[in-house]
Amino acid sequence: MPNSDALASAQAGDRARPTDIRDIETTTCVVVGGGPAGAVLSLMLARNGIQAVLLEEHGDFDRQFRGDTIHPSAMQLMDELGLADRLLQQRHTQLRTIEVEGAGGTFQMANFGRLKTRFPYVTIMPQTEFLQFITGEARRYPGFKLVMGARVDELVTDGGIVRGVRYQGVDGRHEVRALLTVGADGRFSRIRHLANLVPITTSPPMDVLWFRLPRRPDDPEDALGRFGSGHILALIDRFDFWQAGYVIPKGGYQKLRTAGLPALRKAIAQLAPQMADRVDTLQDWKQVSLLSVESSRLPQWHRAGLLLIGDAAHVMSPVGGVGINYAIQDAVVAANLLSEPLKTGGLNLADLRAVQRRREWPTRMIQALQGLIQRRVLAQALDPAKPITIPWYLLTLFKIPLVRDIPARIIGLGIVPVHVRRQAPATRAGIGSS
Repeated sequence: MPNSDALASAQAGDRARPTDIRDIETTTCVVVGGGPAGAVLSLMLARNGIQAVLLEEHGDFDRQFRGDTIHPSAMQLMDELGLADRLLQQRHTQLRTIEVEGAGGTFQMANFGRLKTRFPYVTIMPQTEFLQFITGEARRYPGFKLVMGARVDELVTDGGIVRGVRYQGVDGRHEVRALLTVGADGRFSRIRHLANLVPITTSPPMDVLWFRLPRRPDDPEDALGRFGSGHILALIDRFDFWQAGYVIPKGGYQKLRTAGLPALRKAIAQLAPQMADRVDTLQDWKQVSLLSVESSRLPQWHRAGLLLIGDAAHVMSPVGGVGINYAIQDAVVAANLLSEPLKTGGLNLADLRAVQRRREWPTRMIQALQGLIQRRVLAQALDPAKPITIPWYLLTLFKIPLVRDIPARIIGLGIVPVHVRRQAPATRAGIGSS
């Protein structure tokens, strides 16, 4: 627990507190956003004996078209937390290779089976089930509290220092005061906006349409990528259906809508002939969701009393599907570096800077690689005047063992390894309600 002086500072809050606040709660850390970053950070803090309140805006974790890939790097972290075996008891599939088809044939872009890890595959698991599992584990510790349906709309400040948040709950407005507030509320982060932290943004040359196609028992299990005629289609196995990502040029959605669903179904069938007999299941544009692809990064992830992690600090493009895993790594590094200062009440701005310093370089590196692929490969693939072929020199390079494993290592294990720092775990309680 933090010392009395630190608690008194957190309790002081904003002198102009609204009169409609039903109650004021004091904790050590309040985490806003119940995605992978927020859930894992809250679990790790609770395991380390630190009080953590996790606020999630929605009433449940069930939302369509969330990222469902847990890469080997994240599975290794789950293993270091002692959770991997039980996590893998949840419904999931295992992606061991990524193949791309172009005019020149099939090209194996990544083979995770050659990685030296206990988890030589990408675990594909509904994010809903992953989050339920992580928060279920967190409930085993008495210092953890989860509040669903909590829409944060205000930061509590005192002398320029963030001391907590105010939120609209299902039963009125509430206030949580804390030594540390963490914004883990995703790419449209409200905490980022409230803190007046402005990201540097880039606009990748593409958007993605997400939709589902039926899956049959004899369909292959590995993910497929198809290039051709100015279109890109990615198919990911989701047990009883295929999650399809149809990549289109930036701003091209309205043109696609004007052409109509029959044109979309025809284009999908041309890219993936084995799907031709099931594209008719797309009967309404309501079955299709548009993901506006962007990439951004905050120059500063923190201010006094506040830290942003995950998509709130850096929005990743979908290239490589690494966003969830970088968010989890952010959470692990934050828990490693901040647990002791939070326990003693000695948290300061230098501690928050240390988190950004550890995570900023690998984030910038992977975003640079994503940008390079978007400009040099995907942008050309979206140009119908440029038929996609796999260069002979690339095919030659990928026959060299050390070279051929580089994409799998970057996608699967990341730029810089992250590990869970050993700390004395808190005493578990029974599974409680929140």
